[in-house]
Amino acid sequence: MTELALRGATYTLVTDPFLNSASDCAVYEPDGCILIRDGLISEIGAYAALREKLPADIKLRHYPGAILMPGFVDAHIHYPQVEIIGSYGAQLLEWLNKYTFPAEARFVDGDHARRIADFFIAELQRNGTTSASVFCSSAPASVDAIFEAARRSNMLLLAGKIMMDSHAPANLVDTAQSSYDDSKALIKRWHKRGRCLYTVTPRFALTSSPAQLELAGALMREYSDLRLQSHISENRAEVARAAELYPQRAHYTDIYEHYGLLDERAIYGHGIHLSEDELRRFHETGANIAHCPTSNFFIGSGLFDIAKTKKAAPPVTVGLGSDVGGGTSFSMLQTMSEAYKMAQLRGISLTAAQSYYLATLGSAEALGLADRVGRLGAGYAADIAVLDPRATPLLELRADVAESLDELLFALMICADDRAIAATYVAGELVYKRDVSN
Repeated sequence: MTELALRGATYTLVTDPFLNSASDCAVYEPDGCILIRDGLISEIGAYAALREKLPADIKLRHYPGAILMPGFVDAHIHYPQVEIIGSYGAQLLEWLNKYTFPAEARFVDGDHARRIADFFIAELQRNGTTSASVFCSSAPASVDAIFEAARRSNMLLLAGKIMMDSHAPANLVDTAQSSYDDSKALIKRWHKRGRCLYTVTPRFALTSSPAQLELAGALMREYSDLRLQSHISENRAEVARAAELYPQRAHYTDIYEHYGLLDERAIYGHGIHLSEDELRRFHETGANIAHCPTSNFFIGSGLFDIAKTKKAAPPVTVGLGSDVGGGTSFSMLQTMSEAYKMAQLRGISLTAAQSYYLATLGSAEALGLADRVGRLGAGYAADIAVLDPRATPLLELRADVAESLDELLFALMICADDRAIAATYVAGELVYKRDVSN
């Protein structure tokens, strides 16, 4: 049995602050202690209360002035797009053709896939992200590479081969049958191997034939513990194109529902332009949305209405995604900052608790993982981000005048970036420590 104790201020969301009283949603301990055994949190509370329970020989790491939080959970990200982050001047469909497809074509090369996968996992951890739902390319080797990289640090990762048999370059398309066969082989090779979870991944309805969507649905019926990820209603031209390709369906959401791809195991990126009827179907089926604000701003897709989605009579579960490489940062702090700004343009001011919820427990709920990650609690994985609210001169100045915890947390998410991550733990192991030598 391996044991470790972490000491510092602890903060965790325990329920949805969009739907519940703020006072019921967060637990904060100014001098807390997290006891870790074999990769799980065995106990958490005030250090004064737990001090006497600590074994004499336990390794205790103290982070004075820091805030220990659940590791961030990125609900939507593309690892083959890392190299094209920050590419100039395109909206969604042009972006795919000009940047995304050429980048993804390189992932047939296993060496290239492994090099980018290693970089990608390290970058997530450097930003305090300990779980993510990852789109690979259409090449099975891209899935092998990312799961191999995740397993080396015992990271909980959801990932899947993109299924794409239509309206894409010839060197990237599969067929309906080959996508099914490849996905099934990858499921057998990787699903539940360590903390790896396979996710059925049709890119979106525009690049999948009816036959392919039917076989994606077949995979979901055959494996009751699989999850599904895709895209929906990111861009108005995309919505119009979906209607052209599937004129017999009532709307974009109806395409996925028709093929058995809309239930509580599914998470769809963006959802900016969903109608009231479509949101109602998301609520009724339990399907989830990944909100990706940095990407929506950068590619000019539109303004997601979090107030309508979360506070409407039928609320939808929403997680937060960086959406790298359309998204512009791996940092979930920066992603929260952009989510706040987008909400402002929609007439709602997100609170600190709502923002951190989206990036931790909210994303875990949207991915069906809220029983194991996304909060600090006994029995949960010891996936922990150590945040330094004084990591830069500006943050230090701002922290000096913060009059409450909420004000400090809010300033941190608006003004901070990867430099505010002092350390990252995955399953109780230190996988990243900030270099403070320079």
